[in-house]
Amino acid sequence: MPMKNTRKSEDLFARAGRVIPGGVNSPVRAFASVGLTPRFIARGEGCRIWDEDGNEYIDYVCSWGPLILGHRHPSVEAAVRDALGRGSTFGASTRGEVELAEKIVQALPGVDMVRLVNSGTEATMSALRLARAFTGRSKIVKFAGCYHGHHDSLLIKAGSGALTFGAPSSPGVPIEVARNTLTAGYNDLASLEEVLSAEAGSDAGLGSGPKAGLGSGPKAGSDVAAVIVEPVAGNMGLVLPEPGFLQGVRRVCDMYGALLIFDEVITGFRLGYGGAQAYYDVVPDLTCLGKTIGGGLPVGAYGGRQDIMSMISPSGPVYQAGTLSGNPLAVAAGLATLEEVAQEGFYEDLEKKTGVLAEGWRQAAENAGAPICLNQMGSLMTSFFVPEGTLRVTDFETAGSADTQRYAEFFKYMLEQGVYLPPSQFEALFVSAAHDEKSVQRTIEAAQHAFWRLGQD
Repeated sequence: MPMKNTRKSEDLFARAGRVIPGGVNSPVRAFASVGLTPRFIARGEGCRIWDEDGNEYIDYVCSWGPLILGHRHPSVEAAVRDALGRGSTFGASTRGEVELAEKIVQALPGVDMVRLVNSGTEATMSALRLARAFTGRSKIVKFAGCYHGHHDSLLIKAGSGALTFGAPSSPGVPIEVARNTLTAGYNDLASLEEVLSAEAGSDAGLGSGPKAGLGSGPKAGSDVAAVIVEPVAGNMGLVLPEPGFLQGVRRVCDMYGALLIFDEVITGFRLGYGGAQAYYDVVPDLTCLGKTIGGGLPVGAYGGRQDIMSMISPSGPVYQAGTLSGNPLAVAAGLATLEEVAQEGFYEDLEKKTGVLAEGWRQAAENAGAPICLNQMGSLMTSFFVPEGTLRVTDFETAGSADTQRYAEFFKYMLEQGVYLPPSQFEALFVSAAHDEKSVQRTIEAAQHAFWRLGQD
C-alpha cells in the first residue's frame, strides 16, 4: 500500500494553520514529534483508514482507543442512525442513558452509581471535585507520567525527588492550584507512602467535609483527598503496574483516609469487560471512564460508591452539569459497543491477535538488531526505542529514556508502507476486533522492513 502523495493533506494543514491554533484541534495530531505533515483522514472501514489523498493505512490509533470494534461497525452504525432518526439531543432524560448506566454499574466492581459526562477530562475533573467535597480535604496525588486530562489540577509535571509539590506544565495553570497537586512515582509505592506520610505530619487540617474523620487513626492529619492513577498507564507509552503495586496503592489510601480514583478512560471496557479493577481485583472508590463506552462518539463518565456519588447535585451539594451529557447518539453507540464486547470470547480473541502482533514485532526487531522494549497487555501495545541494555520500561524515567528520533524514523517507514501508528513514542497502539490475520501479518512484514531500514541509517 505505497503512498500516492500528500498534497491534499499538506494544503489542508496550511489552511487549518490560518484558523486553528497549530492547525489541529488536539496537539498530538500535528505530527510534530515525528517531523511530518499530519494526514487528514477522509474515511474509515474496519481496521483501515484513507486520507484525503486516497492513501490507505492499517489503523492502530483507532481514534486513540474508542474504536475497539473498528471503523463503521454495522451494529454501532445502525444504532446511531436509529437514534438520530428520533432526534440528536433533548436536554432531557432518555431510556438509553439509564440502560448505559446500568451496564456500567453491572460491569465494574467499584461502581454503584455513575454520572455521564462528555469527555475523560470532564470525568476526572468532576471526580476530583467530588473527592475533595467528600473528604473535606484539598490536596490530590497523581503519578509521574500519568495523564488525566487538561484541567488545571492535573496538568502538573513531576518535580525532582519522590516528594514534591507539582509545578504547572502549562502556562495558565495558577501556582496556587499546582501546590495542591502532589506527585509520586508510578510503580514506586515507597514514594507514595512518603508523600502521604509527609502530609500526615504537616499542620494541614482535615477540613470539614462529611468524612473529615477518615484519617482519625494513627495516620491522622493528612490533607490528601484522593490518589488518582491510571491502573495501566497509557500516556507515557504503555507501562504496566508491577505485581502488588495497585494493591499497595489501595492499602496506602486506606491507611491515610484518601480516596482511590482509577482513571480507566483507556482501560475501561478495553482491558476487559470489568476494566482494570476487575482484572487486578482492586476496587477503587471512584472510577473515570471514556472512549470505549461511547463507541466512537464523545462521552465520559465517573462513578463509584453510593455514599460518595450521592453527594452530587441534585442528590447532594456538589454541583456538576452538562447540556449534552447522556447525549442520545453517544449513548446509542456505547450501548451497541458494549453489547458486542460482552460476547463470550471477545477479549480472549482480541488479546490473542495482539499477542501475535507483539511476538512478530519483537522478532523483527531482534532480527534487525534493534534494541526495543515492547510492553503489551490485552489489545494495548507500545514499542519503546530504549538504549541498548534497557530490559524493561516500568515508569516515567525509563519511558523517558526512549529515543524519540528513532521512533520518528520508524513511524515514517511504517507510514510509507501503509501502517498508521500513534505519531508519538509516548502513546499506546490500539488493536481492534476488525484487525484480521491478514492485516496483522502485513503489519509484521512492514515492521521487519522498517527495522531493517533503521539499521541502514
